[in-house]
Amino acid sequence: MRRNSSRSWEECTLVEIEAKDVWYSYRHGIDALRGVSLKIESGERVAIMGENGAGKTTLIKLFNGLLKPTKGEVLIDKISTRNISVAQISRKVGMVFQKPENQFFAETVEEEIAFGLRNFGFKDISKRVDEALAFASLERYRGKSPFSLSGGEKKRLAIATVMAWEPDALLIDEPTIGQDLSQKVHLATFLRDISSRGKTVVIITHDVDFAAETCERAVLLSKGVVVGDGKIEQIFSNLELMESASLLPPMIVPLLRRLGVKEFTKGLLGIDEAEKLIVQAAKR
Repeated sequence: MRRNSSRSWEECTLVEIEAKDVWYSYRHGIDALRGVSLKIESGERVAIMGENGAGKTTLIKLFNGLLKPTKGEVLIDKISTRNISVAQISRKVGMVFQKPENQFFAETVEEEIAFGLRNFGFKDISKRVDEALAFASLERYRGKSPFSLSGGEKKRLAIATVMAWEPDALLIDEPTIGQDLSQKVHLATFLRDISSRGKTVVIITHDVDFAAETCERAVLLSKGVVVGDGKIEQIFSNLELMESASLLPPMIVPLLRRLGVKEFTKGLLGIDEAEKLIVQAAKR
């Protein structure tokens, strides 16, 4: 699909995020990122993974314009983040922080969603609030305090608050922290639904099983450097590569290796396909 050149940057409905030889140093002199180069295409679902301190959160803050590179460039639709405001970027690239309650300040759930819409000048606020509440399955909590919600509900509210203004990309820091299995399943479905609407989804997570269920691509960081980038099944089945990023593969991978599986598809990272192989092996 080609962009209509007569449309403004803010109106473009595709978003491409690119880092070109990006370095970022904090004031104490430590390089959080060292020469990171990668491109995230419109509509991709990407997991950014690595040990604590690998530079993951720094990277997505650069994608959102909250930080500017010390060296190199971050481009949003080929425009440097140095040349556009954080508010302009946020309209296209929304971000949900690791602790969603740090984003909350309104007295009610519906007011939390409405606030951002008013800031961006939307007219159909009531309609968008209703749609966001329905999308996040939070209708019955509309009049409640955001701080009274469960961990999973808070995360969904934070995502719904951002999605209400329909950014083209969504960045989420550690979406599964504090959530039980059923909440993780709900969230994975929720994020795939967002992706099915043509949105780009980028998550930071240590949860390899959730990443395998949710994403198509994995980017591995170690000490501020990209050490792996590719299809998630290829990355997760490469045990040496996972170890280099201080990550364990999904539990199913070593088992399937012992059963003689050499090439992995994304389906094999899921329980259903893996179970079929295990049953077949047991019958031999």
